[in-house]
Amino acid sequence: MAGTKQGGWVYMMADRYRGTLYVGVTSDLASRIHQHRTGSGFDFCGRYSLYRLVWAERGENIVDCIEQEKRLKRWRRQWKFDLIERSNPDWRDMFELLN
Repeated sequence: MAGTKQGGWVYMMADRYRGTLYVGVTSDLASRIHQHRTGSGFDFCGRYSLYRLVWAERGENIVDCIEQEKRLKRWRRQWKFDLIERSNPDWRDMFELLN
């Protein structure tokens, strides 16, 4: 299948520490976060002011990333908080690390 070898990202956006979360997947993380922040991304992020990138994981295969996104969306909130806090205990915006 064409395009399945392309890598991707699974990521989480938040409005604040332990606030509302959004789990997404993309092949271009910097571009996708920019879309969320400028209002051209998914409406949910704009509606809840989810502009802080708090967690991201790179995958070698976009299909695997999509499956990981689906799994994370089924997780309990606390499990997502724990995952974020393992690599980002202060819930700082990680977008600057992409540039």
